[in-house]
Amino acid sequence: MDAPSVKNPGRFITLEGGEGAGKSTQIQVVKDFLLTRGNDVVVTREPGGTSEGQEIRNLLVSGDKDKWSPLSETLLILADRAAHLERVIRPALAEGKYVVCDRFFDSTRAYQGVAGGLGLDVIHNLQQPVLGTTLPDVTLLLDIDPEKGLRRAQERGGELRFESKTLAYHRTLRNAFLDFAAQEPDRIFVIDADRDVEVVSADILAVLDERLDV
Repeated sequence: MDAPSVKNPGRFITLEGGEGAGKSTQIQVVKDFLLTRGNDVVVTREPGGTSEGQEIRNLLVSGDKDKWSPLSETLLILADRAAHLERVIRPALAEGKYVVCDRFFDSTRAYQGVAGGLGLDVIHNLQQPVLGTTLPDVTLLLDIDPEKGLRRAQERGGELRFESKTLAYHRTLRNAFLDFAAQEPDRIFVIDADRDVEVVSADILAVLDERLDV
């Protein structure tokens, strides 16, 4: 009797960047690209990838910009991430699916660790037990000048707590993401998001074509 077949582990793709970089639009492009090649795809986000996580998201993205300290934000985010990994991300990867996530651990490092001033060592020590070995295979960093990104985000409306932070905060945030990309060029790919949507999409698909066996 033949042994039951076991699917290959799935692949984990994250999209990162500052406010107004266009992640939501490009996630759909990534999803369509993977689906047309016959892959099973799970699209999710942080915070808010589970029903409980959505409640945490509502706490984080609404209200006064100073209502949570960076440490409080991190603990809320990690509560969301623990459930997200256990219930959504790891099961999907174990079934051989692609997981495409709007924000993940790089955002915690950039927003709370660097721009928030908590420090990368603190972030690492807090989130490592949650992450374990589950890390992205490919991270697409959509990069845009903060002034332009904030203008886009404010025109879009909706969740504006982080958008209401100072321009200096958002410039620090951008530099943090770019520093991460310089440190991990084999995982993080910088995409110039200050161009026509179609041009940005083409660059993203070129990265995926090169880096993924799809």
